[in-house]
Amino acid sequence: MFKRGLFALSFSLFVFNFGAKAQVADSVSVEAINKVLANTTQSSKLPLPVITYSLTPQKYEIADITISGLKNALYEDYVLISFSGLSVGDKVDIPGSEITNAVKRFWKQGLFSDIKITATKIEGDKIWLNLELTDRPRISDISFTGVKKGEREDLESKIGVVKGNQITPNMVDRAKSIIKKYFEGKGFNNAIINITQTEDLSKENQIILGIDVNKKEKIKVNNIVFEGNEEVNAKTLEKAMKKTRHKHTMSAKIRNFLRSTNYVPESYEEDKEHLISKYNELGYRDARILWDTVYKYNDKKVNIDIKLEEGQKYYVRKINWVGNTEFSTDQLNMALNMKAGDIYNQKKLSDRLVADEDAVGNAFYYNNGYIFYQADPVEVNIENDSIDLEIRIVEGPKATIRKVSISGNDRLYEDIVRRELRTKPGALFSRDDLMRSLREVAQMGHFDPEKLQPDIQPDPESGTVDIAYPLASKANDQIEFSAGWGQTGVLGRLSLKFTNFSLKNLLNPGSYKGIIPQGEGQTLQLSGQTNGKYYQSYSISFTDPWFGGKRPNFLSVGAYYSVQTGVNSNYYNNSYYNNYYSSYYNSGYDNSYYNNALDPDKSIKTLGLSVGYGKRLNWPDDYFQIEAGLSYQLYKMKNWEYFLVPNGSSNNISLSLTLSRNSMDQPVYTRRGSQFSLSVQATPPYSAWDGKDYAAIALNEDGTESGEKYRWVEYHKWKFKSKTFVSLMPSIQKTPVLMTRAEYGFVGYYNKHKKSPFETFYMGGDGMSGYSSGYATETIGLRGYENGSIGYYSSAYTRLALELRYPLILEPSSTIYVLSFVEAGNAWDNIKDFNPFDLKRSAGFGARIMLPMIGLIGIDWAYGFDKVNGSRQYSGSQFHFIIGQEF
Repeated sequence: MFKRGLFALSFSLFVFNFGAKAQVADSVSVEAINKVLANTTQSSKLPLPVITYSLTPQKYEIADITISGLKNALYEDYVLISFSGLSVGDKVDIPGSEITNAVKRFWKQGLFSDIKITATKIEGDKIWLNLELTDRPRISDISFTGVKKGEREDLESKIGVVKGNQITPNMVDRAKSIIKKYFEGKGFNNAIINITQTEDLSKENQIILGIDVNKKEKIKVNNIVFEGNEEVNAKTLEKAMKKTRHKHTMSAKIRNFLRSTNYVPESYEEDKEHLISKYNELGYRDARILWDTVYKYNDKKVNIDIKLEEGQKYYVRKINWVGNTEFSTDQLNMALNMKAGDIYNQKKLSDRLVADEDAVGNAFYYNNGYIFYQADPVEVNIENDSIDLEIRIVEGPKATIRKVSISGNDRLYEDIVRRELRTKPGALFSRDDLMRSLREVAQMGHFDPEKLQPDIQPDPESGTVDIAYPLASKANDQIEFSAGWGQTGVLGRLSLKFTNFSLKNLLNPGSYKGIIPQGEGQTLQLSGQTNGKYYQSYSISFTDPWFGGKRPNFLSVGAYYSVQTGVNSNYYNNSYYNNYYSSYYNSGYDNSYYNNALDPDKSIKTLGLSVGYGKRLNWPDDYFQIEAGLSYQLYKMKNWEYFLVPNGSSNNISLSLTLSRNSMDQPVYTRRGSQFSLSVQATPPYSAWDGKDYAAIALNEDGTESGEKYRWVEYHKWKFKSKTFVSLMPSIQKTPVLMTRAEYGFVGYYNKHKKSPFETFYMGGDGMSGYSSGYATETIGLRGYENGSIGYYSSAYTRLALELRYPLILEPSSTIYVLSFVEAGNAWDNIKDFNPFDLKRSAGFGARIMLPMIGLIGIDWAYGFDKVNGSRQYSGSQFHFIIGQEF
């Protein structure tokens, strides 16, 4: 810039005489003009002009403009010519400002490394110009060194340098600045960034951009020294500094064991504000930082000194409310939770009035239509250490909802979404209704709960509010194909779960999306499980969450059938076992032994039908639901020596009643809320009227129970289950969540001589039910122990768990979170032996992956700390896998 400016100045100092010393204008040579143009249009690398002739500026008309020199032109010639500001027919002075300005315009584009304007021809007062441009090279590849894979991916998205784009000095400087700031945010304050451009010999006018990062050592905080803190101790102040901490002393090492001690300038500036906020919270409204300094302790650490002025501690003397006509002062004081004599806590005052957790607004105003409500706390009087507060309320008019719009929904009929919304046009605005609407939409499972952010547009002039729900659809149907290994070989399972089924359109092919009609949010599930000849199971279920379409009444129907075949006694002799294991381990798997051992005269068949109907309650609140169910199971045993009843048919007709409450915010990664259920399932007490003496019914010759005794199964079964979810950092999206679980189950009888062998509890292991887990029994998981090792046909169980979850990915395509847990539980054959303090304990960690088309997949490692079934050894290390369900 200096050279070009100096050149322009030199032109103003020259006076060219084109009279007696030169020929006529049309005799000026192209070479002479080009010499002037060259001196006018060279890049900043050219030397100062040297003029050895006399030339007066001459006006020429541009006859033509051409472009040359470009190898990878981004634009057509006419676009490039427009950049110059020159046009055919223009009259320009040579030398003159028009040519200089044209060059400046090209430099401003940043696309060229060299620019020249030359004359190719002159005839009379007409001139032919050529714009000779050298384009900047393009990026053929970007090479990172000195960074990890995750860091490289982060940097690529931040620096904005893309393969195929031209590289400019500004881009390089910007990339350096961004990379430097990125690593400073990670504590690498001395990081050195070097960006090189290497010619790509295989591609013309292209370069390989090399980004080399030498992160150096992280800069940590060695010590923080506070000066002037006479009333508040250093530990309290350092705790207020959330990200700038140190481990200089043993107590600090213990206190900050899991916290970063890196020095990050931006975080330090935030923490200075946190310091003052802590003082304000403790009543020191005048506290301030007089000065602070950060200085080098050694090459890896810095020291921080902070001098404070605490000022006086203040108390609330009086609180006066002004402008509240709808709610009384006593009501508002109760919500504010501050009174005369309290420490003047500015943070609490702000949180209770103006922050997101506005207690006064949420408790009274926002849920009664006052969306325009405002509360402004004012210090009206300060006397010694006392402050009088006046809280000025602007209630505004009650706002009604004018319009509710939904966008982004391409899965459900719109009325299916709208029926879940509590915000209706014409109703008063209510924050609770808005939050509940978001929860209900999330619970549907068809939309990404992480992107449920309502757009609220209040209009003070009309006293109305518009609410928009921008939805992001996500796939919710599931296809499960799994295989496992059982006693008789490979067990395969195929399950199809359609969560957006439409029964009324079953006969309307035009409504089909794919292979089924969709749009009404009903659930249809088909599944099959088989081990070839040994085991087969088939089931179908249908659920409608809004049966009838007008109220949230729940209807479910289902049916299933299974058959399992036994093996003959020859299979268990030593030669078969020895031959099998020898064949399996030495020459590969051979199922001929299984096929030969199949005994079709040993089998158990199960047929089940069920129907359930539920209704949402309004009391105690509308999170409660009551559900009644009627089910029938038929069990047919034939020489089934693995069960208490080897022969005969058993009928199980039961009625169930469940009272539940579910306030979870979303079904996949729940952050807050709870889930409770209390259920009872009972059969008729046949023994009370059938006149049979069940104590007199003899056992079979082999000691097994007679099938006649259990032709009609009777029992009553009670269960209580609960889960609670607490967000540990509710202000951030990826918050850790603490989940607690408590479960109890009991199976009772009407006649002690007719205890039901069905509907008992099978406890231990992964909690996944299967044909090898027992028959007509409920599977209860307890990680750290083998399947069924805690209880097989138990009449009572308990299970307690504490689980800490942390999300890694929260996207519509997948949700992944890791977890750690402690767990305890036990099962008892008889209710009278129930002891809630006699528990088998375990602990471990695991991960969950939720994929839209597959469902939930999980793996856990757990260690069981107790002995089971009289074993001399602890249960020890166990791995558990789950598919399609949660423990």
